Amino acid sequence: MKFKKKLLITKLLMVLYTLLSFTTGYAQNNTTTIHIDANEKLGPMDPIWAWWGYDEPNYTYMKDSKKLLTEISELSAVPVYVRAHSLLVTGEGTHALKWGSTNAYTEDDDGNPVYDWTIVDKIFDTYIERGMKPLAQIGFMPEALSSKPKPYRHYWKPGAAYEDIYTGWAYPPNDYEKWAELVYQWVLHSIERYGKEEVESWYWEVWNEPNIGYWQGTTEEYIKLYDYSVDAVKRALPTALVGGPETTGPGWDKAEDFLVTFLDHVKSGKNYATGKKGSPLDFITFHAKGNPKVIDDVVHMDMSSQLNDISKGFEVVASYPEFKHLPIIIGESDPEGCAACSEADYPHNAYRNGTMYASYTAASFARKYEMADHYGVNLLGAVTWGFEFEDQPWYAGFRDMATNGVDKPVLNVFRMFGMMKGDRVKVSPQGSSYDYNRILKEKVRGAAPDVNALASVDENSLSIMVWNYHDKNDLNVLPEKIIINMDDIPTERALLNHYRIDQEFSNSYTAWKKMGSPQDPSKEQIQELEKSGQLQLLTSPEWVNSPEGKIALEISLPRQGVSFLYFTW
Repeated sequence: MKFKKKLLITKLLMVLYTLLSFTTGYAQNNTTTIHIDANEKLGPMDPIWAWWGYDEPNYTYMKDSKKLLTEISELSAVPVYVRAHSLLVTGEGTHALKWGSTNAYTEDDDGNPVYDWTIVDKIFDTYIERGMKPLAQIGFMPEALSSKPKPYRHYWKPGAAYEDIYTGWAYPPNDYEKWAELVYQWVLHSIERYGKEEVESWYWEVWNEPNIGYWQGTTEEYIKLYDYSVDAVKRALPTALVGGPETTGPGWDKAEDFLVTFLDHVKSGKNYATGKKGSPLDFITFHAKGNPKVIDDVVHMDMSSQLNDISKGFEVVASYPEFKHLPIIIGESDPEGCAACSEADYPHNAYRNGTMYASYTAASFARKYEMADHYGVNLLGAVTWGFEFEDQPWYAGFRDMATNGVDKPVLNVFRMFGMMKGDRVKVSPQGSSYDYNRILKEKVRGAAPDVNALASVDENSLSIMVWNYHDKNDLNVLPEKIIINMDDIPTERALLNHYRIDQEFSNSYTAWKKMGSPQDPSKEQIQELEKSGQLQLLTSPEWVNSPEGKIALEISLPRQGVSFLYFTW
């Protein structure tokens, strides 16, 4: 009787497996094998991920933001850089979606400058206290300096036309000398408050996305603004690091043209501020965005769009021998373009709360390293333009790292990155695998998912991040069986800690849904959600043998899941 019962269960499982295979077009019948050679080094495991940014600077010193900044600073062994908009915008520091202000510059009745660094200091103090550093954005235009100041304050909300945000703060200055003096005084004040050595470690950039509505002037007027701004920075601190132009993604030909025009000018154009040839440039910035869509009521990501922006930007920079060595900062590098556009009004953003954002982040960052290697450029950082939004509903589907002080799954990918150090080593998936070129050409839309890994090694550890990613946000597929073969492990025995992000582990969103999706969770529920939002071990730590420097490991990884295998010795 027991045998017949077991046979029936086996048959039912086989039927279920077949049905899943038929409906998804892909089953766990092709095991993915990944080979890692711990001795074949590709280059340093630079912390390009340790950069964040957001639109609303006044969130910085609020309760949930300070908590998140602390967590971000603690997950990284190196200082995290933070980029915020609107640091020079006129106003009393009121926070709102896609708005912020500091009142750093006003004028008296006679038109004389009045500088007030109180709010700017409050923002930067919050970073410095946590060992973080500003990627200091010089912008936007104070009302008293705007060539078209009215209307100045906007009141944009999700669902409204995006162009509504482009008000008086987006216009060129009515006086470039006064603008330059503002920048000069800001840098001097920063040196006085934080010290020369500290400010020398910051990056000063001019404006944001000047090739679209964020800049209501011409290309030449932006170049003029850049010249006056960086001259002011360098006069205050000759060793300061300055750069730009923070264009939108160069995959768009108009953005590429803007970037080229800018680089041509700083190379050999006449400087508007000094009259000399060229302009200082210590680093180069541009943006890169994906393009998700809803197809048949299911979100489909488009990583190829983001990678195309990066590839084209790298190609442009690499074409200038004078600039190829300069650090590149991808000033916003995200799955799509609007962090403050919530899921309710923008259904294609429904990926943000769960594991799809996590697996996308793991897979896309690995390709950034890969493309930088290919083009031979110096990728310094890729800014995740996703922070947190104060006083919003729980899991409203903003592009953020946390909701109401509770971490989302995506933040745990960065916790994984924070443990990776030393040098990147070669990862060789067997069979039909994805690299950045294949994703550019095909996206990840076929039957097979993108199952791959990023690995690094130092003298005492080997770190392997493994993901099971697909553009289609469909979790109703079988887990992937993955065999990981490792060679040249410099020890006979290693301690393995296996961390996991999936529907059960390191996932506050599924925990919240199991609670019934409460919008007013109890204190006990919040504590449980906070615990669920932390990076969790899949199993207990275990010692593994590595005879002749080899380790073979088999794991099962659900769709949109991320595993982190951390070997120490």
